[in-house]
Order: sequence, then structure tokens, then C-alpha cells
Amino acid sequence: MTRTLLVSPDQPGAYPSIGEALAVASDDTVVSVSPGTYHEALFVNDRGVSVVAAQGPGTVTIDASSGTYPTVSCNSGRLELRDLTLKAGDAPVVVADRAKITMTGCELSAGFGAAIQIAGRSEFTLSRCRVTGGRYGLVVEDSDGSVEGCEFTDLSEDGIIVRIGAAPTIRTSTVTRCGNRGIYVYQYGRPTIETCDISQTGQAGVAVVHQSAPVLRRCRIRDTRGPAVSFARGCRGTVEECTTENTGDPAIEIAEGAEPTIVEGTVNRKAAFGADAARATTGQDAARVEKLLAELAAMVGLESVKDEVRALIDEIQVNEWRRSAGLPVGAVSHHLIFAGAPGTGKTTVARIYGDLLAALGALPGGAFREVSRRDLVGQYIGHTAEKTAAAFELARGGVLFIDEAYTLSRSSGTGGDFGQEAIDTLVKLMEDHRDEIAVIAAGYTGEMLQFLDANPGLASRFAKTVEFGNYSPEQLVVIVERMAGGDEYLLADGVSEVLREHFGAIERDQNFGNAREARKLFEGVRKTQAQRLRQSGQRPSLDELRTVTVADVRAAIGR
Repeated sequence: MTRTLLVSPDQPGAYPSIGEALAVASDDTVVSVSPGTYHEALFVNDRGVSVVAAQGPGTVTIDASSGTYPTVSCNSGRLELRDLTLKAGDAPVVVADRAKITMTGCELSAGFGAAIQIAGRSEFTLSRCRVTGGRYGLVVEDSDGSVEGCEFTDLSEDGIIVRIGAAPTIRTSTVTRCGNRGIYVYQYGRPTIETCDISQTGQAGVAVVHQSAPVLRRCRIRDTRGPAVSFARGCRGTVEECTTENTGDPAIEIAEGAEPTIVEGTVNRKAAFGADAARATTGQDAARVEKLLAELAAMVGLESVKDEVRALIDEIQVNEWRRSAGLPVGAVSHHLIFAGAPGTGKTTVARIYGDLLAALGALPGGAFREVSRRDLVGQYIGHTAEKTAAAFELARGGVLFIDEAYTLSRSSGTGGDFGQEAIDTLVKLMEDHRDEIAVIAAGYTGEMLQFLDANPGLASRFAKTVEFGNYSPEQLVVIVERMAGGDEYLLADGVSEVLREHFGAIERDQNFGNAREARKLFEGVRKTQAQRLRQSGQRPSLDELRTVTVADVRAAIGR
């Protein structure tokens, strides 16, 4: 079981320093550090420990710049560092040997030493880290791991060094302003370098020597004093679809006796590289996405609606993956029309859809705001635009759900010019802020077609129309059963059959309420059960309090 130790110099019962917490930490301990600057060096040996900033990025600094030791050393252990600012002097900032290390969201700076030094067949994962200053940004030898979404800037010599057979994957990272080389591969190094942005180097962008064989794929290398990529004698490797701009001549320098494979290709001008590409997926919460999709799947019926929403989410997810891989992505609208009868779950699906967009990073994440005509339409000219813009602003980052949206249009007979003013205002706002909000307009199918005709640009603002059909009698029974179970009621034998018969006999015209009918009936059943129990003349048992009978249902439906 995970144990958490709190570090805070001012809080009674907490450890005053990180080192004191580490001294008593056992395997799988989380050291949660309160905001502040801690002047100490940390050592983790033969244990698995996490050191995290309790209140997130930018709140905790560990500064060992006045000493001679690395800020963090890990030997034969497992270490996670999250959201920390780490500083060193002439020693490296982080050193890992025969270890497994994970760093997420950390900021590192060094004086003369390397920022991160990994050796001894270690395993490592660096994600969204930023290195500014030092002799080298990252030195990897005889180890494997991954670097993703990281930035290495203002290094006096090399940005990244890969040596002694190391084979890390370096993806969607930025290496810039290095006094010597951007990435230096030697002594049989075999890194895979994908979608990286390498620029402003004193020598080559990527230098390959000593029998090394890297794979460079869809990278951008620019503004280098030396060649973009240089291969020394005896080196192999691959350069695939890489873009070079303003580099030394030749852009790819191949020495006699080197045998790299060069695959030319044209990269779209909209493609993203380096940390900019990684930011496309930074805000994604995969676990929350799966939880929300499971919540959607658990809703009664609506199979075609679920398929439509899942298809939209699949497209958004793949677009984010394309963007993070440096591939171009076209503009995508998150605005939808939800058409169909009332009581079919449109509001619930809209909430889940908005939460999914936020979990995928497609929306910033904000409020779900449900509005109707009265929330958008004012009483005089100019007032409507003001009210509509205010409602829109409150929903920015999330979902603006417009119920019975057709009442805004002139063709509905109730909207008038002020309703039209709301539509015209929405059309402009939806285009100007397409990446910041999802507008979902809901209403009856026929009337929503009239709504879309109210402004020439309105239909084009919505990605698609999702149709919500009526629930079947069997699905309405399931809804009642879930309501009963949620309130700890038990349906006696025969109740479900009576419910199914009742729902099958109801006329499904425009006024049919679907789940609202089910809710209304269940509320009536509870009242009839309460009357029966109250009039029995004795205190009912637990089972009697829970049980709904066929007679209760028949009384509620009036037969």
C-alpha cells in the first residue's frame, strides 16, 4: 500500500526537509512537498520513491547549486519526480545509474554540469520537462527510455548526447540554442528521433560518429552553423522526411564510408514540430475519457446517438495523435445539433460530450451552461446581443446547450427580430471561438430544420445533426427499473410486465415525454405505495418499505 509523507518546514507533524522524509521512506512511498525552496541534495538508493510538488508546477524548488553533489541521485532504485524545479551548480542536476527514473513536468537548470545524466542500463521516461542552462541537456549512455514533449535550450555545448549503444526514443521535443551540436550520437548510439525541432546550433544539428545508427523521422532542423545532419565514416542510420532550413552546406553531410539511408518527403507547411506538437496531447486524460465513454455506453438505448458521439470522439482523438506526430489537421467544429423528441437524454449526452472534449484536450474545460430563449433574447434592440454574448462567455471552455433553439428563429412564429438577433450574434461567436466552446442546439427535428434556415451561415457552423429517437417500451421499463434501484425500491413480480404494457399503449406523438413519462410514472408509483403503507395501520417492515407491487403501478396509471 502506498504511503504518503508530507514535507513542510512550517506544518506540525510534517517532515521539515525532503531528505528527512526520504531517510524513512520505504518502497512505493510518495513524498509530497509543500511550496517553498529547499536547499538540499537528494539521494535515493535501492527503493521506489516518488517526490512530487503537492500544489503543482512552479511551487517547489530544490536548489543544490551551492554544493558539489548532484541535486538528485538515484542508484539501483525507482524514482519519480513530478512538477519540481531543480537547480545545480557545477554538478549534474539529476543522475541515474542502474535505476528506473520518471520525470514529468520538471524544470531543470545547471551551471557547468549536465542537466540529466543517465547510465548503467537504466530505464527512463522524460515527459514535458524543460532544461535551460548547463553544459549538456541530457546525456544517455548504455540505457533505454523515452523523451517526449521536452525542451532543451541555452546549453553551452550539446543539447542531447546518446552514446555507448544507448537506444532511446526522442519524440516531439525541442533542442535549441546550443553552443556545439543539437544532438550528438556516438559510440554505437542508436536513438530514434521523431518530430523534433532542432535549431540554432553552433555546429551540426545532429552529428553521428563512431559506428552509430540513428533514425531521424519527420524532424525539422534549421538555423544551424553546421550541416543539419552529419554522418562520419562507418555510420549508418536513416533520415526520413526531414525538413532542413537555413543550415550549413550540404544540409546532410555524408562522409566517405558512411552508409545512411535518406528518404526524401514533403512535409505539409501546417505540420507541427518539437514541443509545440507535443502540446496537442498534453491535456489529455485517457483514464477519464474511458470512464466517460463507459458512462455514455451505460445509458439506456440511444445506440445510434452513442455511435455518432463515439465517431466524433474517435476523430478528435486521431486528430490529436496526428497533431502530436507533426501531421497537419484540418479545422474541426465541435458544435452539434441534437434533434428529436423531449426526454431522450439530450442534456445528459451533451454534458458527457463536453466532458469528453475537455478530457481529450480539445476544449479548455469549463462550465456546462443550459440556456433557452429567455436567457438569450432581450427586450430592446442591442440588449439581445449583449445577453447572448454574456451567456456565451460564461460557457467558454465548456458547452453552451441551447434548449428549444428553434424558438429563436422568425419562422417559428415566436422568435421575432430579437430572436434573430441572438442567432446572428451566435453565428459570429461560434466561428470566432470554435476551439474554445461547443455549442449544442437542441429541439424537435422539424423545427430544428427551420432554425438552421434562419441565418445563411448557421448550418455550416454545426459539425452534424445527431438524431435522438423515442425510447421503446422495453427501454422505458429499464429506465423505471433503474430509477427504482437507485432509490432502493424492489419491483415485485409482474410489475415490469404491467409497465411494458402501459408504455406500449401510450401514443408517441410530438408531446410524448419519453424518460420524463417514465419519471412521472415512477413518482406516481411511489405516492401510491406510500398511501397504501400509511393506511395499513401498522409500521411496515423493511421489505414492505422497499417493495412496489402490481397494485401500486396500476393505481398510479389509473387502472
